[in-house]
Amino acid sequence: MSHGNPMSRLALRFCAWSERWFPDAWVFSVSAVLIVCVAALAIGATPAVTAKAFGDGAWSLIPFTMQVCYVLIGGHVVALSPPVARLIEKLAAGPKTGPGAVGLVALTCMSMSLLHWALGFVTAGLLVRALARRVDLPMDYRAASAAGYLGLGAVWALGLSSTAAQFQANAASMSKELLAITGVIPFTQTIFLWQSGVMTVVIFAMSWFVAVRSAPAQPQTAEQLGIDVSLPRVSPDQSLRPGERPEHSPILNWLLAALGIAWLWGEFAARGFVPAIANLNTYNFLFLVIGLLLQGTPRRFLDAVTHSVPSTAGIMIQYPLYAGIAMVLTAAKTPDGATIAGHLSTFFASIATKESFPVVIGLYSATLGFFVPSGGGKWLIEAPYVMQAANELRVHLGWSVMIYNAAEALPNLINPLFMLPLLGIVKLKVRDIVGYTFMQFIVHLPVVLLLLWALGLTLEYIPPQMPPP
Repeated sequence: MSHGNPMSRLALRFCAWSERWFPDAWVFSVSAVLIVCVAALAIGATPAVTAKAFGDGAWSLIPFTMQVCYVLIGGHVVALSPPVARLIEKLAAGPKTGPGAVGLVALTCMSMSLLHWALGFVTAGLLVRALARRVDLPMDYRAASAAGYLGLGAVWALGLSSTAAQFQANAASMSKELLAITGVIPFTQTIFLWQSGVMTVVIFAMSWFVAVRSAPAQPQTAEQLGIDVSLPRVSPDQSLRPGERPEHSPILNWLLAALGIAWLWGEFAARGFVPAIANLNTYNFLFLVIGLLLQGTPRRFLDAVTHSVPSTAGIMIQYPLYAGIAMVLTAAKTPDGATIAGHLSTFFASIATKESFPVVIGLYSATLGFFVPSGGGKWLIEAPYVMQAANELRVHLGWSVMIYNAAEALPNLINPLFMLPLLGIVKLKVRDIVGYTFMQFIVHLPVVLLLLWALGLTLEYIPPQMPPP
């Protein structure tokens, strides 16, 4: 029996391997903590100093942690709204072939992820289920689900919800030490560079091509996998008690959304679109207001929020570890004042040139991503020494952020942490899709590094720009 082209056969082999050998993402994070603490001791920091740095750092970024959680919640609330659900059903009626359906999922996921990374995979997961309900469509459910993860594995960090770009655009988000190294880097110097646009288009097209080509010739449908994709039955509302009636009326949502719109109007008018949307608070507020309007009633809105909260568990429990790692890197000092961050920046500056910096840092960032599977959390760890090295080599600081953005997405294609919310929607396990995402990884790696190097040659260094006092 034919199993398709070489790309699809290789993807299936990767699936079998990952089922046996992949640990949980928490294991990666804890291992990173231990490795960094041992490194601090190795360069001469005392155990007391190292432990204090980790403990002080663990709770230093709770506001940022909550902001990232709200990115996820806002994306869920919008994607699960009735208007968006109806749009998904219309999209699902279009494809005529299984590979065409996989391609549609990839295009939809990546397009939405450029606006909002959580909105991308939630919408894609619901689209996969809608496509699977078509009995006339021979679509491989695993390949389609893997295509629904391409937003997080390929392009999300090149879009508006890039946590590294958001972080660097806001002076209040950064520690004083990091601000002194990087200054404030606006979106115009990161995701809105024309070089970033070229890179996004190439990665977008490449990801779609691989997704379509790796779809098996002998598809396994959701029915064959024993997965129920039917729509939940909604019972008509019975008589409501007086206290329940406000929950099913849109009036409260409308009034609250109107108040939010008034605030957003003032923010955009006073600051301009780009500076305003670069603020995570404004960004999250916008999606919550849209969610209020699209969900219609308080009960639907609250149910959508309740549905989204479990997917924030990994962020809530792991971000304190990332913040602690960042503090150990920058604040666990030896008696002569040396830190791991200082040693690393010196090392990278010594082995890299201005021209080779994108490839060296890209490879390093992708490798670290296996142990710290988080865009925002990992940036907290890397930024101090990577950006210091960029200054020393006179590499464009905004492009250094984009090097990180493009490279850090690569390990997401393999590490299971951010797959879990999508898998909760499509009711699959990591081993069912990681073979397809690993195929994407081995294609992406050389292309992304080439783009980072070539496009970086077109940019000149700009010294750090400090915010007004």
